[in-house]
Amino acid sequence: LHEPGMKLRIEKAIYGGAGLARAEGKAVFVPFALPGELVEAAIAENNKSYATAELQAVLEASEARQAAACPYFGACGGCHYQHAEYAAQVEMKRAILREALERARVTEIPEIEAVTGEPFGYRNRVRLHVERNPFRLCYKKRNSHVNLPVEGCPVAAPVLEGAMAALNREDDGLGAWVREIELFTDHAQAAVLVGFWTEQEKGEAARSLESCWARLQNWLPGIVGAGVFSAERGATTGKLLAQAGEGSLMYRAGGRDYRVSLGSFFQVNRFLIDRLVELVADGQTGGVAWDLYAGVGLFSLALTERFGEVVAVESGGAAVRDLRENLRGKRHRVVSAETAPFLRRAGQEGAPDLVVVDPPRAGLGREVTTLLGKVRARNVTYVSCDPATLSRDLAALLESGYRLATMHLVDLFPQTLH
Repeated sequence: LHEPGMKLRIEKAIYGGAGLARAEGKAVFVPFALPGELVEAAIAENNKSYATAELQAVLEASEARQAAACPYFGACGGCHYQHAEYAAQVEMKRAILREALERARVTEIPEIEAVTGEPFGYRNRVRLHVERNPFRLCYKKRNSHVNLPVEGCPVAAPVLEGAMAALNREDDGLGAWVREIELFTDHAQAAVLVGFWTEQEKGEAARSLESCWARLQNWLPGIVGAGVFSAERGATTGKLLAQAGEGSLMYRAGGRDYRVSLGSFFQVNRFLIDRLVELVADGQTGGVAWDLYAGVGLFSLALTERFGEVVAVESGGAAVRDLRENLRGKRHRVVSAETAPFLRRAGQEGAPDLVVVDPPRAGLGREVTTLLGKVRARNVTYVSCDPATLSRDLAALLESGYRLATMHLVDLFPQTLH
């Protein structure tokens, strides 16, 4: 496997963004190669059961191959599929999902219906690293912790690209104390919330924000508020140390208004949020619905219009405060708890008509799927962002007596493997 220019035929796309080929009986993963292509590649890493390779040349190109829209594509770790026409990206994802389900021995898979939106300009939130000297906004280079300075990002909403350009032009001394910057905009791109991550202590962080807040409002388009979080190893959010201006913005989705605060999670694809809520809530009615991993209540609020009572379960502090605000005046109960302890206690309450689960990438796990099996809800809607953990969890739920009714692939992250 050590020839520098090996010829490989790509069999299929695999989860992780690469194409799969075989050489000497071993699986070889080739990033940026498409199904059916004949490529020349050099082995980058040779393991016992598989190898990874770097693409050197495309000898026979797929009809779906196209030029990438972004100058950073290939160097940046964010996107994986810009070299493929959008319809082909969706088909690759559908095949990857089906294969993950089959590998987990999930049987009787319904037709996987694709739901798509605009493939660029879709992100309402971006998070960037800060290069200090000179100040530059960065993503990370592919397979690396090394910063890649960027001027823009075509998958980001236009107002966020404008904010990136403004920050790159006038850093206003941010490089001295800011490690990462997050930009989040509302449905109309009328307001922008900014999050800063720092290693400074609380008092110092408050002074740093105060010293630049007035100027930030002058030159950063749409900014309505900013918060400073502690940069803690392994934590995505950290503690909120200081705040200026508004601490939240109102996001309109599916004809409903949601308060989303600094530090709260909200779905990223501004073109498909409405459709996602419809898929979860439409056609569902009954007495009781549980919304587990409820976040700020994206699904809970829609479900209050269709059920006698909605029990919304969430453990994140900022999200729980938003959840209470967003469900105010509706028939609901907010439970500030992790999902497993809630299910252990709630098992005695009787089966709900609907359970909605929208867990993080790690999925539900054994305890939660076991408890849901005992609950025996009439319907479960599972919103997943990872085909491997979804497949594992579905296999467990099917074993406990549920059956698969419908499946949609909602492409919330075009151009990426997600």
